[in-house]
This record gives sequence, C-alpha cells and structure tokens, in this order.
Amino acid sequence: MRNWILPAVLAGFFIDLLAGDPRWLYHPVCIIGNAVTACEKWLRAWFPKTEKGERMAGRILVLCIVAGSICIPGALLFFAYRLHPVFGFLLEACICWQMLAVKSLKTESMKVWEQLQAKDLEGARYAVSMIVGRDTAALDEEGITKAAVETVAENTSDGVIAPLFYMMLAGGVGAYCYKAINTMDSMVGYKNEKYRYFGTCAARLDDLVNYIPARLSALFMILAAAVRKFAWKDAVRIYRRDRRNHASPNSAQTEAVMAGALQVQLAGNAWYFGKLYEKPTIGDAVRKIEPEDIRRANRLLYGTAVVAVVIFTAVYLLLGSFL
Repeated sequence: MRNWILPAVLAGFFIDLLAGDPRWLYHPVCIIGNAVTACEKWLRAWFPKTEKGERMAGRILVLCIVAGSICIPGALLFFAYRLHPVFGFLLEACICWQMLAVKSLKTESMKVWEQLQAKDLEGARYAVSMIVGRDTAALDEEGITKAAVETVAENTSDGVIAPLFYMMLAGGVGAYCYKAINTMDSMVGYKNEKYRYFGTCAARLDDLVNYIPARLSALFMILAAAVRKFAWKDAVRIYRRDRRNHASPNSAQTEAVMAGALQVQLAGNAWYFGKLYEKPTIGDAVRKIEPEDIRRANRLLYGTAVVAVVIFTAVYLLLGSFL
C-alpha cells in the first residue's frame, strides 16, 4: 500500500486541477458533516448542559469523528488493495482528489470577481457569502474583495497544503482524517454561547494539526510569489511582522504573505452573526485593494500548490531512498 501513496497523491492532485469538485458527486465532507451533526445531537441529549458536561461531550465527539475518519477509509483501502493493487490505487487517488480544493476554491472565488465585474453588488455579496463565515449583507466592493482574497489565502493552507501534507504522511487515510478534523472545527469550533465549551476540544485539535502545514504554506507561498513576480520581499516582511495578527495561531500565516505579496491590507474588524468583532489588520495599504486582486490571489494559490507538490514529492522520494 505504501508504494502506491505518492502516485495516488499526484493523480488526485492533477485530477483536482482538471475537474475540481463535480456537482453531481456526493462529497465526503458532506458525510463528515452529517456525522458531526448526528453525534452532536446525540451527545447533547445524553450529557448535562453544564461546562463540565459539554466539555466531556465535545471530547467524545472528537474521539468518535477521528476514529471513524481513520477506520472507515482505512478499512475500505485495505480491502481494495487486497482485492487488487490497481483497485486500491484508484480508490486512494479518488480520496486524495476529493480532499483537495484547488480548482473549487478558484472557481468559487472567481464567481465573486465575475459579479464585481458586472457591478452586481448583491450578486457579489451572495457569492462571497458562500465561501466566508462573516456577515456579508452590508459589505461594499472593497469589503467583498477583501473577504474573497482572505478566503483564498486561508484556504490555500486548509484546503490544499494541509491535506497534501497529511496525504504524504498517510495517504488517503491521513487526508480524510485531517479533513474530518477541519470540518468538525468549522461546525463546532466557535466561541459563542452554544459552542464555548462543547467545541473547545475540536478547535484545539484543529489548531494542532494545522500548526506545521500553515507555516509550510506560508513558506511555499513566498516561493510562489517570487516565481510569479509578486512583491515577495514585502511578503517576507509582512509575514514576519503580522503572522500573529489573528486569534487563531495559524490563520494569519498565509494571510500575511498574501497581503505582503499583493501590497494590500487585509483583515480588520468584521461582523459575525450580527456582532462586530474587532481584529487587527494584516499588511500595509500600499494601494487600495481591487477586484483584480482576487485573480492575483488565485495565481498565488496555484503557484503555491505546485511548489508544495514539487517539494513534497522531492522530500518523499529522498526519504524513501533512506528508508
């Protein structure tokens, strides 16, 4: 099985670049999301609605989702490889493909750009609401553009580099487990009244598994900025200065590089669920952000993905020659 991991990862990566996420195909993340919802409902019914009870329920949720995300794809791959190595390879390649989001991230963010080009602010607000968690109803063109660019920057790590990292370590099972943790955090890892205690374990685990990939993503994005002729020196400077300007230890890593490479200012105050959250800015406003920056962000996304695949492949082959 181990001998098929690299070919499966590379196949999955290139299929994602070509096909993205077809609308007709039921995505594994939906399965994970349904499992999280069902487990949460069951656990909340069984555990007392106290701080201790909710923390314990949240830990059991994490245990169940992580165990399921390892055992189920692991068992499927085991039997597929036992049936025939080619079947195992095809299944693993499909899992890797489904765990990546290069083309879909570009496609969804470019829908925002298209609406802005058509001067349709309502359409742009709706398009950006599909890819961000903040309130979008009152955003102007600058706010919409900034939200889209930030999403491309953050998801370069969460949706591309981190899954690739875990694929290289453990194939499709590694990618599926990572995606389950990331999805669980996006559903329950909030600091609001409902999830303050219940979602703590999921949020901390997500921070942990993203710690190394987020920093690798920033490095790869700097390299991509240099190759693609962006302001890579500013990317380095802003990264060193602003990489901690976020409540999450990981989110500002790629946002800082993106802000520096594009020479714009990102982040700042934002509304979530009707409440204003005051957040520090990232980057310097060397120039005003514009819709074209969404296209530039996607060029950096693709450049970063290619740099990551080349480096990961080289490291994988190098380590393989010693093991």
